[in-house]
Amino acid sequence: MDVIILPLYHLISWLLQAYLVCIFVSVVLSWLVTFNVINTSNQFVYMVGNFLYRITEPALRPIRRFMPNLGGIDISPVILILVIVFVQDVLGRLVYRFV
Repeated sequence: MDVIILPLYHLISWLLQAYLVCIFVSVVLSWLVTFNVINTSNQFVYMVGNFLYRITEPALRPIRRFMPNLGGIDISPVILILVIVFVQDVLGRLVYRFV
């Protein structure tokens, strides 16, 4: 049984880590665009920003719906990162308990 569970756990854990990196890069990119460090009229910057928006927004949108308005501060990525880290920890403990 552990021949299937451990590689599956490692794959899921790797995908969650990659998604965490995408969330982090998306936040940094949005800051750089907001403070006019980079310009979205550059096609590469626009493509990267659009890709990151499309993969992170479906997970962030439900969190933003339930969050109170904090003015210009968006803490939904922080909450999503905490949820993903929690899920990774729970999955890790469950897998290593059964193996």
